[in-house]
Amino acid sequence: MRRFPWMVEVARQRPMSILHPYTVQVYVAADGSEACLSLTPPKAFCAQNGVAREVRLELVFSRYEVYEDKIREVYRPKGLPAYATAAREYVRLF
Repeated sequence: MRRFPWMVEVARQRPMSILHPYTVQVYVAADGSEACLSLTPPKAFCAQNGVAREVRLELVFSRYEVYEDKIREVYRPKGLPAYATAAREYVRLF
């Protein structure tokens, strides 16, 4: 949340009860161009170029990769149209 301060504002604006830490998921595009906060899957709030918007984010696990001596999970958008286009990959932050 320190890297993406807009996520704090999004969480504050939503009328929700106390968020359980295991239900909140954060994904960052592998190229760093977009970051997404998922409070209630499949809805997510993604920010690109400083503008946050609500999107439907359905991801499927793709693979594990090693980054800075840690293993991280890589996800791809779910569905046939996502694979047909140049879909980005997302890395799940813990």
